[in-house]
Amino acid sequence: MFSPLLITRVKYTGPPRLYQAGGRMIAGLLLFICSFFLKGCGLLPSGPLPQAPGEPDRAMIVGVPFFAQDEFQCGPASLAMVLKWSGIDTLPSDLTPEVYSPGRKGSLQTSLIGSARRHGRVAYPISGSQALLAEISAGHPVIVLVNLGFSWYPKWHYAVVIGYDQHKGEVVLHSGLTAEEILSTRVFMNIWQRSSYWGLLVLPPDRLPASVIELEWLEAVAGLEQAGQWRAAKTGYVTALKHWKASFAAWMGLGNSRYGLHELDGAIEAFQRATTLQPENGMAFNNLAHVLYERGKRQEALIAAQHAVDLGGPYLETFRQTLNEILQN
Repeated sequence: MFSPLLITRVKYTGPPRLYQAGGRMIAGLLLFICSFFLKGCGLLPSGPLPQAPGEPDRAMIVGVPFFAQDEFQCGPASLAMVLKWSGIDTLPSDLTPEVYSPGRKGSLQTSLIGSARRHGRVAYPISGSQALLAEISAGHPVIVLVNLGFSWYPKWHYAVVIGYDQHKGEVVLHSGLTAEEILSTRVFMNIWQRSSYWGLLVLPPDRLPASVIELEWLEAVAGLEQAGQWRAAKTGYVTALKHWKASFAAWMGLGNSRYGLHELDGAIEAFQRATTLQPENGMAFNNLAHVLYERGKRQEALIAAQHAVDLGGPYLETFRQTLNEILQN
């Protein structure tokens, strides 16, 4: 029995902390709290949000479903909105067991990300207004985490941004009990900055973010592998390779996902391509040897496994194990 295939791990550097979010919202509560509690607390200046050159001054995503949240259920409600927008037929009540923590009376960011992956969607974190406006103008709703209280008495809350208007200085959100709630950009940025401007895209795996970064997309798609969503992961890697044809990590990921789907010939093709991109990296040769042997091509597997051992590196012991297992069998 072979050890699991090696994969390249790409690292996403996200916000340093995780927050829980919950609480019962009333209509207009965002506006009420922001206008009452945040007076005189060093608000950021008003005016247009910082955005990348070429982005439109206003955008609105039509057709994002709205679910009014129950008590402490802003996490399941927000996730259900974007999942349903992405094509997954779900309700907040379906997601509550996956994301809501009764002990915390809220939902952690990691829980939302994990749930999105289990439903075959790419959970892609973003940060800052430039990325936010780029995604909204591309038609991608964004879950945001805001603090409606104080730094010393936080009231964390998830909402879904669906539009903005730079001329009017407004941001539009599905939030709490209110669909298409309008906040001034000043208020929005002040309550959003307390989560380090954390946002989350929940996308079908064949749809890249507007502000996509290669390694961060591949890290997000690798999360689908961890959730056992091999078909969605395969689609995510194919999508990446349409954009970054020479991505070693994407070819490795595609090989792993094809292997997870028992598509051995496709896995061999992907790992062979990876060996041509980084011929000095033994990981691709090790995985290639693994799949070649399962495909019944023992001599080719021996050559690939020996080459991985000859290359050495931090996974040398794993390479040796693969070679020995082929020799013993």
